[in-house]
Amino acid sequence: MAEAKDDRDAVLAALDRLTAWPEMARSPQLTRFLDYIVNRRLDGDTQSIKAYSIAVDVFGRPADFDPQSDPIVRVQARRLRALLDQYYRGPGADETLRIVLPIGRYVPDFIEVDASTQPVPAQAAPRFFDLDANENPAPRGHVTVSWFVLLIIAIGAAALAYSLSTWGPRQEQQVTQNGVMQQPSLRVMEFQNLTDDPSITASVSGVAVELVDRLQPLSFLTVDYGSRGEANAEPVRADGYVLTGIIRRDPGAPSNLQYSVILTDLTTNSVVWNRSLVVSERQLSDPGRIDRISSDILDVLGNPRGPLHTRARLFLTQNPLSGGENLYLCRLLFTMYRESSTLGAAERARSCYAALPESDQKTGIALAAAASLLAEETDSGKPSATAQLDRYRTANEMLGEAVRILPTNSFVWEQRARLHEVLGEHGLAEAAYGTALQSNPSNLDALAAHARHMAFIGRLEQAIPLAQRALDAHTIIPDWYYGVPTLVAIREGDFAKAGRYAEVYARSDREMGPILAILAAEGAGDQAQVMRQLPRVLEVPSFRSVGIVTQLRRRITDPALLDRIRTVLAEAGVPPLSLVTAY
Repeated sequence: MAEAKDDRDAVLAALDRLTAWPEMARSPQLTRFLDYIVNRRLDGDTQSIKAYSIAVDVFGRPADFDPQSDPIVRVQARRLRALLDQYYRGPGADETLRIVLPIGRYVPDFIEVDASTQPVPAQAAPRFFDLDANENPAPRGHVTVSWFVLLIIAIGAAALAYSLSTWGPRQEQQVTQNGVMQQPSLRVMEFQNLTDDPSITASVSGVAVELVDRLQPLSFLTVDYGSRGEANAEPVRADGYVLTGIIRRDPGAPSNLQYSVILTDLTTNSVVWNRSLVVSERQLSDPGRIDRISSDILDVLGNPRGPLHTRARLFLTQNPLSGGENLYLCRLLFTMYRESSTLGAAERARSCYAALPESDQKTGIALAAAASLLAEETDSGKPSATAQLDRYRTANEMLGEAVRILPTNSFVWEQRARLHEVLGEHGLAEAAYGTALQSNPSNLDALAAHARHMAFIGRLEQAIPLAQRALDAHTIIPDWYYGVPTLVAIREGDFAKAGRYAEVYARSDREMGPILAILAAEGAGDQAQVMRQLPRVLEVPSFRSVGIVTQLRRRITDPALLDRIRTVLAEAGVPPLSLVTAY
């Protein structure tokens, strides 16, 4: 493969064949995009091939277009790369001069290849607690439909009906493929401006494209963007989902704007989730407005516990998977393991990954999940130190390979951070959590795990807002999210609340859960509860292997917390040697 000289006639001929391809022709916006950048390159005007000029000249954005707040060019470039890759793997496989759009820039390359021997590699991109608000912590579902959603549904249904009529006949319902549940498909429609202010239309559209841009890299979801100007858009899957949104004046305060979105399940044509957000004029003028609006939606839709995955989770609770494993279902089983931390859930996730084809087992997500399952494996009785070290070593190697394959993937970096934390490498753990959240700020598990880690290393105040945001997300809340709230309640002397939270937390953390429950019971003067929890502490295999406090020092570097644990356990009757040596 070599870069071709800019032979205008040959390049334009290749362009004509590409744009005549039905899959490209049905998207006028992408056709104009491709034609624009190719001709600018041929004219030697590469300096003008920028996000701003493309947005204004191709997508009709106004002269005050801000590429930082409206990511339409990034989103459409990703769609274009995917189509180019599809073309050259299929009908254009024999093309000897190929138009390639490299990741990270908009200037195309013209590549000469020997089509009979040289395939073109894929161009795909690498794939936040009011403690008093929930006195009875439990998993939460989707938001209750409000009065206003009736209006939204009416508008959304009309828009959806129009869109579906232009997409052509629905495909045959395809909930499963080869009898196996597949990852959900989501189309995010361009949001509608129902205000009398056309100057905000770009901001309204920017929310939808930002959602698509941040959802597309996720490994458990297929996402695309639906522009209302594309009459020949590819049909949405009949078992998929459509997200529609509007913005209108807030009836209670007309100077404010109200963004409202609904998620429709096309299988039942019913609304399964909705959200309304009020934005002030000051907030609307903030350059980061789109990011903050989209983050609230992404915390739900970009979460493997969110409404997009309800059908698959129900499928997994009701059906065996023997012979029906795929990367999506294994990913959900791993998520369900993270919620419960039970041996049964761990074994089911582990078996799923082990049954995948070898090529799938070697993907970055699968390697990272399998590494965490290996590192967190629990021996019966007193664990062998050598066996545990071997597991950690192997898990570390697997995670290193996962990072090499997916260097910007949030899930991979979250699992790496967890291993560093287990090994007592707290600086490395903090850095890895930071990378995970930089890659995907809506990775709630990484957010909650980072908060818990900071709390254990003496940074409780910094941990509180992170834990609060994770708990505020309207999805299923894992038991281990309540570690930080338990520590806060203990610090504030609300031992009744701490006890309730600790009971929930203890279901997922065999080491710290019962100990926090004892701290809460000791503060409340409930000796009966101390005696109920103490056997649970004494039977933890890792404590029996090296001593209770010795083991806890690997996880906790906050000296005040460690001293309090040591004192309370000694007063409860734990032999001093059992605190520091094997027993």
